[in-house]
Amino acid sequence: MLGFSINLGEPLTAQTHNYILKMRNVGFKGIFTSLQAPEQDSEQVLKGLTELKKWCHDLGLELVGDISKTGMQKLGLETDITSLKSLGLTGVRIDAGFDNEEIAKISKELRVALNASTISEEDVICLRENQANFDHLEAWHNYYPRPNTGLDQGWMIERNKWLKNYGFKVVAFAPGDGIKRAPIFESLPTLEEHRNVSSFFASLDLFDMGLDHVYIGDCDLSEESFEQFSEYLDKKAILLHLTRKNSILVKHSWHQRADLSRDVVRLEEGRIRQLFSQVELKSGKRPKGTITSDNERYLRYEGELEITKKDLPEDERVGIVDKVADFDLPLLDIINSNQMIIFK
Repeated sequence: MLGFSINLGEPLTAQTHNYILKMRNVGFKGIFTSLQAPEQDSEQVLKGLTELKKWCHDLGLELVGDISKTGMQKLGLETDITSLKSLGLTGVRIDAGFDNEEIAKISKELRVALNASTISEEDVICLRENQANFDHLEAWHNYYPRPNTGLDQGWMIERNKWLKNYGFKVVAFAPGDGIKRAPIFESLPTLEEHRNVSSFFASLDLFDMGLDHVYIGDCDLSEESFEQFSEYLDKKAILLHLTRKNSILVKHSWHQRADLSRDVVRLEEGRIRQLFSQVELKSGKRPKGTITSDNERYLRYEGELEITKKDLPEDERVGIVDKVADFDLPLLDIINSNQMIIFK
């Protein structure tokens, strides 16, 4: 499942509602919000939460809130299960202050997101002893606003294996690639290596690592990522943006072959369609992302259409058609067998 974030530290406006509606219509299913950021105004947070939960109810969206005991107290709220249920949330992401006995009680009434990085085997045992409802328990990784503090990918993958061994669904955050969230403005990824990549790539990369759900950490997407999510959730197609906007490529949909090559994405329809056989194409160096078509000098490979996954040298048998935009280059490394590809 894909979700996104809404910041209650800022007033909710008609623009906010339109953004939520737009994301829901594309196929996002849930919203995450924090009720405990230190810079937030308590009165504004409560007012915003009232409006947000109404919108989520009307639009059929899940709503998960980040809570802690100190955060609840700052909002003037009690921390018992009745008070938590009165917030109108689908689930709560538990931060500091709640012990395992309290978490077990909450899990019998609400979906509970535990801290994926800190939960221990002793915690799991204690939750079982207190008859927690494990069907309601998930493990959520944090997002990390400060550069260089995001998780190491290898560590997270191993951690996820441990969590899944106990039956937890695991959730992580991809950065938003539109307007960054205050006050640091350095994006909100779980993995440090995702800090400056597109939201779309980071989300697909996390799913490839076995994450069950991915939420966008920041509260805005670039138009390019939004288009890509729209195509992917509608058609399971990966949209690649072109620098030259070749009309022949844009007109058709394409597919990665069933067999994956190390150096190039091979498009199944290239030799079948022969769309570039009558087009004079120049050869040249082929940096990563170069889209090429083989000419008659490559004999039976004439018409072979490829996208380079690494820098390749010039070959007089290979003509250059177009190039994938730099911000989409990471996607080439996660294109799998039979993947539909469209160009824009």
